Amino acid sequence: MNALCIQFDIVWSEPEVNHRIVSDMLSSTDLQPGDLAVLPEMFSTGFSMDSSALAEPPDGPTTVFLSEIARRYGLYVLGGLATRHGETFRNEAVLFGPDGSVMGRYWKVHLFSPSEEGMHYTPGDETIVIPTGEFMLAPAICYDLRFPELFRSAAADGADLIVVAANWPAKRIDHWTCLLRARAIENQAYVVGVNRCGSDPNYIYGGQSAIIDPQGNTLAIAGNEQCVISAPLDMNALKSWREDFPALGDTRRDMK
Repeated sequence: MNALCIQFDIVWSEPEVNHRIVSDMLSSTDLQPGDLAVLPEMFSTGFSMDSSALAEPPDGPTTVFLSEIARRYGLYVLGGLATRHGETFRNEAVLFGPDGSVMGRYWKVHLFSPSEEGMHYTPGDETIVIPTGEFMLAPAICYDLRFPELFRSAAADGADLIVVAANWPAKRIDHWTCLLRARAIENQAYVVGVNRCGSDPNYIYGGQSAIIDPQGNTLAIAGNEQCVISAPLDMNALKSWREDFPALGDTRRDMK
C-alpha cells in the first residue's frame, strides 16, 4: 500500500470549489488500487467555527464526493469534515473503502480551545481502529496530536498505522513535525500526517505533510506549497521492527 498526502490551500467555506481542487489533484497523480489517500481536517470548508451553517449530514455532499473518488480510483480515502448528527456538530475524519463504502467515522476527541472549538462542536470520547488493507488504521485530528495517551490507546487496540488530518498553523509547525515523529517512535507505527497550506481568515498554515516509518524516519515530507506526496508502507518492515525491539510489549498498563 502507498500512502498519499493531498496537501492544498483550502478555499474558505466553499465545499464545491475544494472538491474540484481535490479531484483535479488526484486526476494528475499516479494512483494504484488499494492505495490510501488522505485529506486535511475539514478539507471542504477550512477550520471554521460556523458549524450551524457548514456542517453536513452524514450522507451530505462531501461524504458523497469522498465515496465517489474512493470508488472511481479503487482507493482507501480518509477526509476530514464537519458533520451534523441530530443537534450535535462534530469534527470528523471519515474513512472510505475502495468500493466507496464508509468504513469508519472518527470523532475528534481534543477540541482546540484557543479557537473555542468546544463552543461550536461536541468532542468525541474514544479512539477507533479500522482494518485497512494489511494495516489497522487509527484516525486522529490535528490538536489530538498533542495528547499521546490517545495514540497509546489506539496501539493497545492493535493500531499500526496512524493517520492525522490537520489544519496546523505555520507558527507552530516545528511542533507538528516533532510530534508526528514522536507518535511513530513511541507506538512503533507508521504515521501519515496531512496538513493544509495557505491561509484562512484566522491563520497561516505550514504544510509539511509527512509520512513517517515506525522507527521515526521521514519517508516523505512536503514543503509549504500545494502538492501530493507519497511513500510505500511496508508491513514486513513494521513487523520485523516490533519483533526486533519489542518495546510495546513492555508497556505498563497498570500505571495511572
